[in-house]
Amino acid sequence: MEEKAQGHGYSRRLVIVFAVVSGMMPTSKLVAQVADEGEVIGEVVLEVTSPRLARDLYDTPAAVSVVDAPAIRQGQQRLQLDESLNTVPGLFFQNRYNFAQNLRLSTRGFGARAPFGIRGIRIQVDGIPYTLPDGQSQIDAIDLDSAQRIEVIRGPSSVQYGNAAGGVLDITTARGDDLPPGARLRLDGGSDDYRKAAIQGNGVRGDTSAIATLSWMNVNGHREQSEAEKGLFNARISHELDSERELTATFNALHNPKAQDPGGLTLAQVEEDPNQATFMAKRLDSGQTVNQQTLGLQYQDAAVLPGEVTVNTFYSHRDFAQQLPFPGASRVAYDRHFYGISSQYQQSSELAGRPLTWVTGADVHRQSDDRRRYQVSPMGEITGQTQAETQNATNVAVFAQGDLALTDRLNFSLGTRWDHLRLSVDDDRLEDGDDSGSRTFREVSGVVGLSYRLAPRHQVYATVGSAFESPTFTEFANPSGAGGFNPDVEPQKALNREIGVRGLWGNALSYDLALFSIRVKDEILPYELDGRTFYENAGETRRNGVELGLGWDISYAWRATTALTLADYELRDFTDEQGNEADGNDIPGLPGTLWVSELEWRGMAGRFAALEWQYVGSFYAENSNQTKVSDYWLLGARAGDSVRLGNQRLNLYAGVRNVLDEDYFSNVRINANANRPIEDRGYFEPGAGRTFYAGIELTF
Repeated sequence: MEEKAQGHGYSRRLVIVFAVVSGMMPTSKLVAQVADEGEVIGEVVLEVTSPRLARDLYDTPAAVSVVDAPAIRQGQQRLQLDESLNTVPGLFFQNRYNFAQNLRLSTRGFGARAPFGIRGIRIQVDGIPYTLPDGQSQIDAIDLDSAQRIEVIRGPSSVQYGNAAGGVLDITTARGDDLPPGARLRLDGGSDDYRKAAIQGNGVRGDTSAIATLSWMNVNGHREQSEAEKGLFNARISHELDSERELTATFNALHNPKAQDPGGLTLAQVEEDPNQATFMAKRLDSGQTVNQQTLGLQYQDAAVLPGEVTVNTFYSHRDFAQQLPFPGASRVAYDRHFYGISSQYQQSSELAGRPLTWVTGADVHRQSDDRRRYQVSPMGEITGQTQAETQNATNVAVFAQGDLALTDRLNFSLGTRWDHLRLSVDDDRLEDGDDSGSRTFREVSGVVGLSYRLAPRHQVYATVGSAFESPTFTEFANPSGAGGFNPDVEPQKALNREIGVRGLWGNALSYDLALFSIRVKDEILPYELDGRTFYENAGETRRNGVELGLGWDISYAWRATTALTLADYELRDFTDEQGNEADGNDIPGLPGTLWVSELEWRGMAGRFAALEWQYVGSFYAENSNQTKVSDYWLLGARAGDSVRLGNQRLNLYAGVRNVLDEDYFSNVRINANANRPIEDRGYFEPGAGRTFYAGIELTF
């Protein structure tokens, strides 16, 4: 986000009195009045920059949503992204309670196949990609205590980022001059022995600003074998070289010494005790440990050329070890190096006398994994090594996009991207043969769109875009028992079509409506064989749906927000691994109905209260649609107050999740144990019952 203060320079003690978003409003360049100790000093322009081409939203043919700091921080635990993004239309979250498998996120059906982590959605933080060249993303190092803004793109405009067909999450953490200079100490506690401490400090000296956040979290979990410990450190230092050049360094470190995995239960086990772990999960002490360090450097220059140049470089190292909750080839470890550079140039000019804004750039990213896998006996003993290989992925890409104002109201947008992606495996364990090999993909993606302003704050748009999504190294695993690549898995390709309207009635009612239709060829779907997950291509899938977001400022104190998604996800021309005809079946793991609403009250001096209710429709657990997962409702509440103590401020807050103590599944392991009888398939991870949390925050 760019902040441009008019008439008063940069003042960071800001009070936004016209709310830009409440977790769902897709806003890019709305105008907010800003006050400094009660005095109105000017206007702040808020721009969406995640589509790579920064522009006014009402000229943007894309479904874009923005979540700012109040929705991320106020009264939240800041453990998982779903807390902040629940009220963004089209997003479906699972697995918030299993820190070993991490949060699963899907949008418009993309990402649903991932047994852990995220697929098909591009994640980046402060310009640093958290999505690898092979397409997989990990979000366990995202520090929500530092997060200042989250931008979400759904649909075809994400093609400018390459190997991700579903969308983009662009997270920006706070700079040292985003907050009043000082420090903040935060202490949380709650159900299931949840404990968290966070400290943050920031300041400005001359042309340099800095901020650092350190947090530590412990939780025993509501199920057996679900204890987790995690520490995060995030720091940013920015230095203005002059009025038009700036250099920013970012450092992030994750220390996750324990994240246990209780495994998936059968329905019979759920009925017996939903809080139990599987026998093998306990015997093998299943779970993971992770250490990761990431360093990024960003240079911005608005003086060297008529436009603006931005260059991002980064390096990340990840040390990972995991015991899966079953015997066999179930102990995994890797040492990863991920690095690269991205550059882009944006300029405003003219074409045939009409305003043209365009951006062009290039990405070069490389991933290198030293991977090992070990055979584990039912007693937990390592009996041998089954994998020792080096996996390398290199992605080189160029992209360009432009917006041409055909009239004062009508904008035409055109973008394209070319990717050269090479995946290779060097087999270091040759006693069972050499399974080295490589796959190379050369893909062109494109997007074209029209945007028409019905009025200054009302817009209709239409977009068509193509995208590709390669199998990850994990998804290339060979079910024949050989190493190397599964020769039967190919990339999936999507054609996205979308039309939408958005606007703001007065300063009270915002609306965002998007209709999408997507055709995917060679959809990649998971199945399990002897406890391990493998992947195959479906013939085709069809996804049609509507996403609606509404935000209503009922009065100065009251605001209502709602996000509704209705969709139909269908398999076509596909027979599953058990020989079941799946043509016309629902894609597993995707509910056809999602509805999240929130009613929020804000009083004076930081007092607030919010009530949120969520409905998740039923869906199926496997390709054959033999197991239907029931729908459910969840109700949550949070409230807080603020007290000034001299020059310090004490913030108090508390929340209740699952107020009605609903029985539901927080995660379903799609197509798990598909070779077993249905009643023996361990699909289900029950969610927590009614849980509480509370905390205090001291600013000084």
